[in-house]
Amino acid sequence: MSEAAVTPGPVYALFGATGGIGENLARRLAKRGARLALMARQRERLHRLADELDAWSEPVDATCLDDVDGCMDRVVQHYGRLDGAVNCAGSLLLKAAHLTTEAEWHATMAANLTTAFAVVRSAARVMLSSGGCIVLVSSVAARVGLANHEAIAAAKAGVIGLTLAAAATYANRGIRVNCVAPGLVRTPLTARLTSSEVALKASLAMHPLGRIGEPADVASAIDWLLQNEQNWITGQVLGVDGGLASARPC
Repeated sequence: MSEAAVTPGPVYALFGATGGIGENLARRLAKRGARLALMARQRERLHRLADELDAWSEPVDATCLDDVDGCMDRVVQHYGRLDGAVNCAGSLLLKAAHLTTEAEWHATMAANLTTAFAVVRSAARVMLSSGGCIVLVSSVAARVGLANHEAIAAAKAGVIGLTLAAAATYANRGIRVNCVAPGLVRTPLTARLTSSEVALKASLAMHPLGRIGEPADVASAIDWLLQNEQNWITGQVLGVDGGLASARPC
């Protein structure tokens, strides 16, 4: 495809595309005919996924705002448009505050909040005249107190604040900004928890629906928020958490 050729939409930029949720979302979007720009740090895995889905791809460190800006410009140069952007990049740190090192704190903020801000900043800039949709990923830990989640809860609460502010800032430009707040989801990132019988049993008891999440649970919610039929939804935090944040089992 020649640069600057306008591609029949929708065109979505997906950061963190090689993670459990990101990869499921990429496959889901490709299946419904979307054109994809896939970004992640894992170069080889990223290129394999892009080849499989006939997608444009570029390895990028989404904690670097300038790198994300440049990447977003190249997405628009390639496809001629951008209809939506999603940030699935992130990390997980389960430690009490007094055990968390300064390096761990900064790494958690960078992986979860800085990446979200970078995607909003870059996507909004290229969508100012055309409108579009941005979806971020927060966490149930930002909505209900969970022990040993201080750093990740702070970062993901920041994602919610970013979502609300950006939704207000860009609404008059036709840019919708929403986020999902998952509970525990079975992904490579959470393997240490989900592979432990004791930890898994405790997690199952916390989720009123009696199971932990699967990548498809969250990916389907993000896909729904991206679609044009949801063009009157912005500034929302969609809990995809088995009821953990809002319900208590009998």
